[in-house]
Amino acid sequence: MTTTSKFLRTLKGEVEAIPPIWFMRQAGRYLPEYRALRAKAGSFLDLCYNPEMASEVTLQPVRRYDLDAAILFADILLIPDAMGQQLSFAEGEGPILDPVITADNLDRFRGQDIHATLSPVYETVKQTRAALPEDKALIGFAGAPWTVATYMLNGRSSRDPAALRKLYYQDRSFLTALIDLLADHTIDYLCRQIEAGADAVQLFDTWAGGLPWPVLDLVSVRPLQKIAGGVKKAYPETPVILFPKGVGEMATEYAQLPECDGLGIDYAMDPAWARANLSGHTVIQGALDPLSVITGGKDMLRNASAYLKLFHDVPYVFNLGHGFLPETPPDHVGALVDFVRGGKW
Repeated sequence: MTTTSKFLRTLKGEVEAIPPIWFMRQAGRYLPEYRALRAKAGSFLDLCYNPEMASEVTLQPVRRYDLDAAILFADILLIPDAMGQQLSFAEGEGPILDPVITADNLDRFRGQDIHATLSPVYETVKQTRAALPEDKALIGFAGAPWTVATYMLNGRSSRDPAALRKLYYQDRSFLTALIDLLADHTIDYLCRQIEAGADAVQLFDTWAGGLPWPVLDLVSVRPLQKIAGGVKKAYPETPVILFPKGVGEMATEYAQLPECDGLGIDYAMDPAWARANLSGHTVIQGALDPLSVITGGKDMLRNASAYLKLFHDVPYVFNLGHGFLPETPPDHVGALVDFVRGGKW
């Protein structure tokens, strides 16, 4: 393909001598410039729904580290908020969704014009794409239906989201209906992001781990294939990246999907196994342990080197195996980027 973006060329199957690099949660609480802007915004949701501020947050890490891609600053729970499940964030508690979604009130959330609420997100994408250099890709994203559903069903974060799999046995028709509704909204949401200027999209299934195969297939694999297929039908040239965290060897089920252009692997996965079993089907992204970046130093560089050497001869995107934590020193991130770009692994 003809593009100046190393990230997009890699997702189309090209091997780069120095792989493209971006990080999950690269914009956020570890950056002092983010904290300063967050203090001005009011609530976290005010920041998400303010296109000027959200665009600035999206751009901050690219300016600081010259990364190959920016990822939209938003939240995975904006779709439930747009559906009418009121979302708020309590200090020290995380997200709160009201009312908890049940089989009895599911119809209340159907037929909503989610785009009326989400239009500021699309404006953020538009402004960010206009501000990014041509060689920097912009990644749109959404939470995967199962991960979003765990919050909707619990009303807040859960210590064991996989425990909600009991619905598979107790009320499978309700669970399927909720997942289908979220999948349909997610297709529309991602297509609007692409229309506004996103160059690629990623789906985060953070809570896919710990599910037995029949449940994983119903709530994660098939819905992600449906979403990726819907996006591809509308925008066949736009890469789709899947990140099903914690699924282990069942990652092959995602990697072999024809709609999967890239697969994020987490830090718990054996990278040699991933190299042997996944990279022939899709482009691998990841999977440095974000805790090693907090520690920094030689251990961080040695761990990064293992991934860079292992995937040097296949299309590969350097990234983390999950997102940065708030206590991550920005200088360590800079040292990591310099190491990757230096090519002396």
